[in-house]
Amino acid sequence: MTRISIPDAPSDYALFISELKARVAAARLSAARAVNRDLIALYWDIGKAIVDKQSAQGWGQSVVEQIARDLRASFPGTQGFSARNVWDMRRFYDEYSRPEILRQLAAESGGPTPRRSKHSIAATPFAEGDSGFLRQLVAEVPWGHHLLLLSKLSDPVQRIFYLRACAAYGWSRSVLLNQIKAGAYTRSRSEGKSHNFPLALPVHLAEQAEEALKSSYNLEFLGVRQAIKERELENQLTDKLRDFILELGYGFCFIGRQHRLTLGRNEYFIDLLFYHRFLKSLVAVELKIGKFEPEYAGKMDFYLNLLNEKERAPDDAPSIGIILCAEKDNLEVEFALKSKSNPIGVAEYQLQAKLPAEMKGKLPTARQLQEIVRLRSRES
Repeated sequence: MTRISIPDAPSDYALFISELKARVAAARLSAARAVNRDLIALYWDIGKAIVDKQSAQGWGQSVVEQIARDLRASFPGTQGFSARNVWDMRRFYDEYSRPEILRQLAAESGGPTPRRSKHSIAATPFAEGDSGFLRQLVAEVPWGHHLLLLSKLSDPVQRIFYLRACAAYGWSRSVLLNQIKAGAYTRSRSEGKSHNFPLALPVHLAEQAEEALKSSYNLEFLGVRQAIKERELENQLTDKLRDFILELGYGFCFIGRQHRLTLGRNEYFIDLLFYHRFLKSLVAVELKIGKFEPEYAGKMDFYLNLLNEKERAPDDAPSIGIILCAEKDNLEVEFALKSKSNPIGVAEYQLQAKLPAEMKGKLPTARQLQEIVRLRSRES
């Protein structure tokens, strides 16, 4: 992009425009968080109303589908009123209103509390009889996070642990998923700490703003793009993945990270590219820190077509694609790969605090690695 100079700009223009940008960013964040609070409050109220009516009037389970149909008919342009989502609203209220959740919150004395703002408790329209802190806490976290916590965890103690982290540090859904996969709660307890939040990735509030609106709203004004924190997580995992594959050996030769491909005036980047000496094939690896999406297969197929056309040697075998993701549905993967002509594999990666049993003795222990680092630091 060509930058236009302003020869007559005053000397304090840079500071002036910087302050304006900060004001726009703050307004976007404030708008996103306000929308999220109202959305979570609405879903809570709908769930509570359904539970109360079923308890008082003896309404059956089919009423949930009927409520969803009537809401969709009355608000045809509004997302979020599918039968599944209305069921989730009921489950959301039911799970968070359980006595053990309230007891856990009352018993906790440590750990960060959600960021306070002028919009916090007073502006959150939850029912007066509910726990004030609970309603503040759940309103600070986007709907997709709640669904993830409800589906992945049954222990209320763990749910509160991760809920606090999301509210305090603005974790995106993908970062939350990876923290759960890595066992952040278990590690913090085994290390004798009430929490390990300071070890998490740096805070970037714009990420939470995007997550707050992703599923149900699209406000052009917010204009939030990929979160910095997710890119940092991707970068860290990609570095570890590259090093691990090279340590395995088996003929892998590293070509590059963010390997650039061009087609006409467009350019594309592969997370990791290797060459396998025994297979005589290029191996492209894409790392996705969230769940598998069908479009990932199409994108990888496109990359492999470019590699075969532009970089594959005459005596090389066809290029291979590997997609690593935090979660996958096998049926979805099967249908996504049905029409793809290139060889593509999809697998879940696991984040483990300890080595699998079959790898013990084949790699250095944590203590041995620490000793190597200590000796290297002395030498330098």
